[in-house]
Amino acid sequence: MSADHRITEKNSRYNHLEQMSTQEILTNINREDALVAAAVEKTIPQIENFVNQTLERMKKGGRLFYIGAGTSGRLGIVDASECPPTFGVDHGLVVGIMAGGDGAIRKAVEFAEDDTEQGWIDLEKHKINRLDTVVGIAASGSTPYVIGTLKKANEAKILTGGITCNPNSELAATANHAITPIVGPEFVTGSTRMKAGTAQKLVLNMISTALMIGLGRVKGNKMVDMQLSNNKLVDRGTKMVMSELNITYEKANALLKKHGSVRNAVDHYRMS
Repeated sequence: MSADHRITEKNSRYNHLEQMSTQEILTNINREDALVAAAVEKTIPQIENFVNQTLERMKKGGRLFYIGAGTSGRLGIVDASECPPTFGVDHGLVVGIMAGGDGAIRKAVEFAEDDTEQGWIDLEKHKINRLDTVVGIAASGSTPYVIGTLKKANEAKILTGGITCNPNSELAATANHAITPIVGPEFVTGSTRMKAGTAQKLVLNMISTALMIGLGRVKGNKMVDMQLSNNKLVDRGTKMVMSELNITYEKANALLKKHGSVRNAVDHYRMS
C-alpha cells in the first residue's frame, strides 16, 4: 500500500489549524477522539479470536511480546510494564520491545524502524519459542522493523497478531490475526500519536486485561495480586481485604503486610 492510499496519511478533515482559537482546536480534537471507541468496537471479534488463541498458549507457559517503533513501540512497552504491578505476574510474561532499544523510549533513534532484521534479533535474545505470541504494532501497517519480525515469527510457527489503523496494509496481511480499528485521518495530518495511538492503546488494554483475567489474576472485579509498591496501593489492598473478610482496617492492613497480597491475605485468614 502506497503512502497516498493510507487512511492514516490522508489530509485532515480540518484546515488552517493555526487560525483556530484554542477552544476550536480542543473541541475539534475531542470530536475526532469520539470516533475511536466505535472503531475499536468493530474489531472485537478479531480481538476475541486472538485473545483465545494466545490464552491457550500462555496457560502452557507461553509469553506475549509486543513489538513496534515510535509511538506504537512505546505503547507496547507501557502496556507490558503495567502487567507486573497490576496483576502480580513476572516481568518476563508480557514484554515490550521497540526499534532502537530502550533508549528510543525517550529519544527517537534514526532509521531504526527501517531495519527488517533487527526485530527478530531482539526477540531471539528472549529465547522465543512456539508457545509464545508476537503482536506487531504499527499505525501505518508498513513499518519494516515490525513486518520483518512477524514474517520471521510466522516462519518459526509462532502465533502473530497485528494492530494497525490501515486496512489492506502489509502488516494486516502478514499477521495471523489482524486487528484494524479504522479511525480515519488525524486532526494534524499524519500525526498517528493521536487517534491511531489512542485506538492502539485501547486494543492493548483489552488484550492484556482479558488475558490476565483468563489467567486467574483477577477475582470478582479486584486486582488481588497487585504489587504493594506504594502507600496508595497498600491502602487499596487493605480496603479490599476489609471488604472481603468484613474485618477492621487495622486487622486487614496487618494481614496484607504479613502475606504480601490481597489474595494471600484472604486465603490465609480463611484457612486459619
